[in-house]
Amino acid sequence: MGKRLIQQARGKGGPTYRAPSFNYKGEAKVRYNISEAEIKDIVKCRGHSAPLIEVLYPTENGTQTGLMIASEGLRVGQKLQIGSDSVIKNGNVLPLMEIPEGTRIFNIESVPGDGGKFIRAGGSFGIIVGKTKDGIKVKLPSKKVKVFNIRCRATIGRVAGSGRKEKPFLKAGNKYYYKKAKNKLYPVVSGTAQNAVDHPFGNSRSLRKGRSRPISRHAPPGRKVGLISPKQTGRKRGKIEKK
Repeated sequence: MGKRLIQQARGKGGPTYRAPSFNYKGEAKVRYNISEAEIKDIVKCRGHSAPLIEVLYPTENGTQTGLMIASEGLRVGQKLQIGSDSVIKNGNVLPLMEIPEGTRIFNIESVPGDGGKFIRAGGSFGIIVGKTKDGIKVKLPSKKVKVFNIRCRATIGRVAGSGRKEKPFLKAGNKYYYKKAKNKLYPVVSGTAQNAVDHPFGNSRSLRKGRSRPISRHAPPGRKVGLISPKQTGRKRGKIEKK
């Protein structure tokens, strides 16, 4: 029998879990075809864990404002360089092929010119570990090494706001309101701890709760939880070939 799961309430179009984008300051990215920018102000955006800097870009008709991810050590009035001829300095933006190995970087572009997609959380940074014919190898905060296009741009330094995780929440109520500001579900209760009417894994008829997790791709809504359409189920049989 199908059940109305909390997890399946997300994405239904209701306001409960919708991102409060109407309160965001704007999209934080590096403009293209710009050689310099001046920091106008440092702002806090509800949708970003890191502080943002409001910058002024020179244009033919005067100046335009934009938002970028802030680097540690920046100040209002400071000028930033953007492009291949920029100096290796905190806050400046350069193509990966122009940045030496071992340099800390963040806000790396996935595709040249997209403004930055990787390493944007407060306090995070990546390190260039190697350069090959295929691209630039960058060690991400997750310790994974990813290869990027040599023309992808990145910002020098470390994302500001590194101390945000050092202060503990101390009690669940503080974390509840922190999550509520971002429209996130908290607390998250496991399926085995719920009642049988609320979740397929829930029951209170034995000490060992839960059910087998593999479930068919064609299971009805309310039962499609756990390992959905796994590649294999049961014990592995047969001899293991040694390579």
